[in-house]
Parts: sequence; C-alpha cells; structure tokens
Amino acid sequence: MDNLFSQAYEESLKKEAPLADRMRPRNWEEFEEQTALAGPGALLRRSIEADNIHSLIFYGPPGTGKTTLALLIAGMTKAHFVTLSAVLAGVADLRRVIEEARERRAYYRQRTILFIDEIHRFNKAQQDALLPSVESGLVTLIGSTTENPMFSVIRPLLSRSRLYRFEPLSEEAIGRIIRRALADRERGLGDCAVELEPAAARHIAQAANGDARAALNYLEFAVLTTPPDETGKRRITLAVAEEACQRRVLSYDKEDEHYDVVSAFIKSMRGSDPQAALYWLARLLYAGEPVEFIARRIMIHAAEDVGLADPQALVVAAAAAQAVERIGLPEARIVLAEAALYIALAPKSNSVIMGIDRAMEAVEKQRADPVPTHLRDASYKGAAVLGHGKGYKYPHHYPGHWVQQQYLPDGLAGAVFYEPSGEGKEKDLRARIKRPAPGLE
Repeated sequence: MDNLFSQAYEESLKKEAPLADRMRPRNWEEFEEQTALAGPGALLRRSIEADNIHSLIFYGPPGTGKTTLALLIAGMTKAHFVTLSAVLAGVADLRRVIEEARERRAYYRQRTILFIDEIHRFNKAQQDALLPSVESGLVTLIGSTTENPMFSVIRPLLSRSRLYRFEPLSEEAIGRIIRRALADRERGLGDCAVELEPAAARHIAQAANGDARAALNYLEFAVLTTPPDETGKRRITLAVAEEACQRRVLSYDKEDEHYDVVSAFIKSMRGSDPQAALYWLARLLYAGEPVEFIARRIMIHAAEDVGLADPQALVVAAAAAQAVERIGLPEARIVLAEAALYIALAPKSNSVIMGIDRAMEAVEKQRADPVPTHLRDASYKGAAVLGHGKGYKYPHHYPGHWVQQQYLPDGLAGAVFYEPSGEGKEKDLRARIKRPAPGLE
C-alpha cells in the first residue's frame, strides 16, 4: 500500500509541475537545436551514446537545454547519476557524494556522474573540494551555469573539463516547442482545447528571447487564465499573449553579457553607427545598468575616439553625465541618447589616446632626464641663484604668441607623441603644428 501511495503521490506531483518541467525533452528528437553539441554525428552526442563522457561544463542562457541534456545523459548512462543544486548544497553534501562514489566504485565497479546545477553559485572553497575527485576520475562532473565560466568557475576545474556553450533557441525552435506542448495530451495542454492565434504564437516566441522555459511559462499562463468560450475552446489572441508575456526579461548577467553589450555599445559609437549605438544603449538601459556607468563610458569614448577632431564631444558627454545625475530615469535615457549619437556622428580620431600612451611609454621605458633649466620653477626665493628659469622665453612677448624653444628633456628633444589626424578640427591642428610660426628663431 505504501508503495502504491508513493507512486500515486509522485504522479500527482508530476501533473501539478509547471508545463516547462512536464514538457522537458525525453529524447534526441525532442531536443531542439544545439546541433553543434548534440546533433547527429556531433562529438558530444557520440560520447554520450557510447557512455564515455568526460567532465563537462554546460554554459549558456536559461532555457536552452543545459539541464535537459544532463538528464538525457542520466537516462542513457550505466553510471550512477547524482544531482545537486549549488543553490542548496554545501561542502558537506559534496563530501557525502564523493564518499558514496568511492564506495560505489570499490564494491560495485560503478562510475558516478555528478550533475551540479548552477555551479557558478559554488564559492572557491566548494569548487576546490570537487577538484581531487574530478582529477582522479572518481566522479565525472557535469556543471551547468548561466554565467561565463571563465569568471565563475575556478581555472583548475575548467582545465579538467570540456566547455560547451549553448546558444539561445531560434523563434522557429520555440514555435515547435509551443506546438508540441499544445498537442501533447499526456504532459502538455492537449486536453485544454486551446486555439492559439498565429500572431499570438509569434509574440510568445519573440518575447521568450530564445528561452524555451519562458515560452512555455507564458503559454501556460495565457491558457490557464483564459476561460473556455461557449464552444469549450480557450482562444489565445494576440492581446492575451501580450498580457501574459508582460515585460520580457533579457538574459543579462554582470560577468558576461554586461561586458559584451558594453563592448558592442562602445564599438558602435567608435564605428560611427548611430542606429547600433542607440540599440545597444537601449539594451543597457533595459537590463538596468546604472545611468552613471553608461555616462562614464560615453565620456571616455568622447576623448578616446573623437578627441580633438571635435573637442565639443567631450563637452557634450560631460554635460550629459551631469544631467543624468540630476534628472534620473526615465528622462535620462534621452540625454544619454543625445550624447551617444553625438559621439557616433562626430569625426573620429584616436590621436589623443595614442599621444598620451606614447608619452606614458616614454616615461616608463626611457631615462627620466632633469627638467631643462630654463623651464624650472623660478618663483621661490633663491631659485635665481640656482639658475632656474634663466634663458626662458615668454611666448606672449613674441609675434603670434609663439617662440621656438626646447620644452622636452634633453634625452627626448624632438620626440613626437601627439600626431593630429586629418579629421575634423584636427586638420587645422595638424597645420598649426607643422607650419612655421611668426618670429621663429
């Protein structure tokens, strides 16, 4: 009786589980995309089918099949499969699993595969505790993470594992998953008599942003909150789908997408593409990046990528940074957009950063000669006795407010650090540097 009750209870829990969990793929045919990893003939798939996998790290956005693939492995391997959640487990749990794996290998000659979901949640000490067992082959590790493992997984563990990246699912793949859920009477919504408008299906697939779990959650919410009409059908219109999806959540973490999206934003401004600059700015804002951080990046690139080709760029960027501190969101988005567009559309020159970097390199690598005597401070008492300032020519006493004299140390006389480009206002600056000045001696 107890076993029958236990089985019945488990069955009821399965039926009450979220649609995304019930519809988790059970075989290769249901496993969508990721063909480079698990398609026919792919190395990983061949090793899974041969039950000969090494330690693996699955990395990618939510809802792309990382846990699903691990569970497919669990169903195909002869090894004992253990699952831990890094959110709940600690070192004591790891030690227990490792000790059981040692006994299992000693007494039954059976391997152990340890699947750790969200392995990035383990701290360094917890990951270190895994290392000896993974290195010796006592356990085969499968780690799943939504964060870049280069930032969140310790190097020794990475070097002993093979890294596989999962990509966001296409809208076509999401569409197939939705249709499968609507047709499946055992695990899905096949008994609910759902009529899903094509526009509604497209909206759900787009709003899911490559996340199969999100798509099924949206679909389930839309179906369960829509009462049947007089014919018994639940009609999911575009309006219902929009309400069910609400504001979509972007896949965005501080150790991966943060850097990638910021990089794309910077490179779009540098590349003079105003459309892309606005798009990546919107992605940053949508993901909740602090406006002060974005404003700082714009200021940096006003100097780095525009520089003296248009000195006004830095003025605009600095004004924008001050403005966003005072007004905040949502209006700050307008100020940031203006500054980003100004940078994107301004003439480009990296002469300023090249100049300062050359000067820094000279300071670092070359001898630090004394300041030339005629340039030394002569304002304090006794400086004249030391000869400070002797021979200095005051430029404003000469025609054109310029006079030829040496300003660099002797060892760097004639060195060139800043070379104006031919862009924007630097055309005039280049001519100004190169032409002889009135009163040249």
